[in-house]
Amino acid sequence: MQAEDIKQAAEELYHAERNRQPVDPVTLRFPDMEIADSYAIQQQWVNRKIDDGRKVVGYKIGYTSRAMQKALNINEPDYGVLLDDMVFADGSDIEVSQFCDPRLEMELAFILKEELSGENVSVFDVLNATDYVVPALEIIAARSHRVHPESQYKRTVRDTIADNAGNAGIIMGGCPIKPDARDLRWCGGMLYLNGLLEETGLAAAVLNHPANGVSWVAKRFAPHGVSLKPGQIILSGSFTAPIPVKAGDTIHADYGPLGGISCHFV
Repeated sequence: MQAEDIKQAAEELYHAERNRQPVDPVTLRFPDMEIADSYAIQQQWVNRKIDDGRKVVGYKIGYTSRAMQKALNINEPDYGVLLDDMVFADGSDIEVSQFCDPRLEMELAFILKEELSGENVSVFDVLNATDYVVPALEIIAARSHRVHPESQYKRTVRDTIADNAGNAGIIMGGCPIKPDARDLRWCGGMLYLNGLLEETGLAAAVLNHPANGVSWVAKRFAPHGVSLKPGQIILSGSFTAPIPVKAGDTIHADYGPLGGISCHFV
């Protein structure tokens, strides 16, 4: 893609979010676009938001489960950027109209106390650099159509990456724990929608250990001289399938010993 094409695609996604109206997936017009083009679009879009006064507070990692990677014919995760206006409080009433086709996933969030950088960041480096781990729900949205309403074209992983890896919000709650307080692979949860159990999972689904998600993104940034900073929130990757939500829905995520998170969509 040319620089002007990347800028235009970023502008379309920016306005799609503001207008709450999904646009065509970028790959409809640029079927040969590369993953690098997708991240360039994402960065342009994020820069546009930063110009509006938003601040980067962390990153999310997606497509961390082998089942999802096989289904999409990819061999690595993706990442998106967390901004300050994406953070919602536990117990919030959340306006569903501010999102395009919102869905929820269960994850663990790593809150860093030390910088992480370089191409050799290990799971142990991540654990040592983490202040605490806390349960989190990620709100994902689709500023480009998941399935095009006219052609039925299904967007690709390249479209999702351009769409900030689908990220739209994060809700943290429950009981923070030190990263060495328990084997994080066995942290899991049950996701309830209006009192009905919809999804369950274990954090081991995230690349065999959720800290591997954080390690992956640190390594991914290394060639660009970008590091993960103290105080940042790193969403390590979902261990449940996403569930759609609409106005009137109440969510309760039970993380067992780590407590729970609740929210209501209005």
